[in-house]
Amino acid sequence: MSQVSIPNIKIAVIDDDLLVRDFMVTVLMYCVNRDVLSFDNGLAAWRYIEDHESPDIIISEIDVPGLNGFELMAKFKEKSPDKKCLLMSANPSNEQPARNSGADAFLAKPVTVNDLFSVVETFVVKG
Repeated sequence: MSQVSIPNIKIAVIDDDLLVRDFMVTVLMYCVNRDVLSFDNGLAAWRYIEDHESPDIIISEIDVPGLNGFELMAKFKEKSPDKKCLLMSANPSNEQPARNSGADAFLAKPVTVNDLFSVVETFVVKG
């Protein structure tokens, strides 16, 4: 059986719902066996990104306090255009605006374990 080598990537999850955020962080840590950064608002995430090396992937709820997902993505993509930004929302009408504004993917909430496995497969393993 061949083993898939997953690079030492850094993922940031931004959601003001603690249960959703903790679920995503736990699943992603299991998938990639790496630390996953966790933020409850877009401004805190952006401050971290400004002061540290950018994460390889950010997964942000669109409707978070501070900087919303669209604003955070715009700043993140300007600083690190080669990095990936996924936006998520429980509102399906946000999918097209997310894609139109440059999101690499859209996750419809509620996010499932399979959704997160697909994220890892698409953006980490296949890169």
